[in-house]
Amino acid sequence: MKEKEMIFGIRAVMEAVEAGKDIDKVLVKRELSGDLFMELQQLLRTYEIPLQRVPLERIDRITRKNHQGVIAFTSAVTYQKLEDILPALYEEGKNPFIVVLDGVTDVRNFGAIARTCEVAGVHAIVIPAKGSVTVNADAIKTSAGALHTIPVCREQNLREAIVFLKNSGVKVVAATEKAARFYTDSDYSVPTAIVMGAEDTGVAADHLRASDELVRIPQFGSIQSLNVSVAAGVLIYEVIRQRSLTASS
Repeated sequence: MKEKEMIFGIRAVMEAVEAGKDIDKVLVKRELSGDLFMELQQLLRTYEIPLQRVPLERIDRITRKNHQGVIAFTSAVTYQKLEDILPALYEEGKNPFIVVLDGVTDVRNFGAIARTCEVAGVHAIVIPAKGSVTVNADAIKTSAGALHTIPVCREQNLREAIVFLKNSGVKVVAATEKAARFYTDSDYSVPTAIVMGAEDTGVAADHLRASDELVRIPQFGSIQSLNVSVAAGVLIYEVIRQRSLTASS
C-alpha cells in the first residue's frame, strides 16, 4: 500500500477520524498504552473503526516513518449505511438487489465482483468491518473504477445486517456447496440479497442460518469450488435473467 493511503501517529489518526476521514482499520503495536491511547481507542469505538493490535515489527515493515506505534489505513471510497440505502431504494420504486460478501479478503476478487455488480445494476455491496478486504487503490483499479460508482456498506455485524435486510422485506439467499437447491430454483424477482463467502471458508454458519434460502452452483469437476468472483457473477446474472423475464411478461 502506498504511504499516501496511510496516516501515522496517534494524534494524526485521531484528527483524521474526527475530521470525517474514511478509515478502513488501525494497526496499533501491542505494547501501546496510556491516556492518549485510551482516547484513541474510545474514538475508534465510537466511529466503529476496527482496531488491530500487532507486533511492532509488523508496523516497522510497513513504514520507517515516526509512526508512534499507530498506523491508519485510509479508504479509497466513502462507505455508506445500509439503513440509509435500502429505504431510499424503496422510496424510488426500485426492486432492491444487494450483494453481501462474507470474509472475501482478496482484492482482485473483490474488484472483479464490484465490476460485475456495477455492470449488472446491483444497488449496493455489503462487507463486514473485520475480516474483509480493504477498499484501497488496488481494489479500485481491479474494479475498473466501479467502486467509485457502486455504494459499499461496511457493517460491524454481518448477521445483524442480514437480519435487517430480511426485516426490510429483502429475501436473503446464501450460496453454499452444502445446499440441496440449485441457484436456478430460487425466485429472485422479489427484493433480493445474495450472500457470497470466501473460497476457503465459505459463508459463515451463523450467516447461513440467518439466510432465507441456501443455494448451490452445480459442479462436475474435481476442483472443490469456483473462484468467488466467477460464482458471484453466475448468481448475479441469474437474478438479472429472472427479472428480465418478469419485466417482459
